[in-house]
Amino acid sequence: MKNNIIFLVFIVVVVGFLFSISGRKYPQIPADASHEGVTEVSACLKCHGPEGVSPRKPSHPPKDDCLKCHKKKRVLPSK
Repeated sequence: MKNNIIFLVFIVVVVGFLFSISGRKYPQIPADASHEGVTEVSACLKCHGPEGVSPRKPSHPPKDDCLKCHKKKRVLPSK
């Protein structure tokens, strides 16, 4: 019985550790006027493309599927 409890605790710790290191935190799309209505990658690349006002960092992965990783910031309703 004691061995089973130790084994279960070990499994919970391992699963918890793997879960904690698995999630990447990507910057959210700001909830401001310039990002309002952005639903396509072409809108992102106007500003964040190589010739844009705010280009991506050189360390950014070379993927042009912005909305896969970056999600819109939720705005909580005001009271």
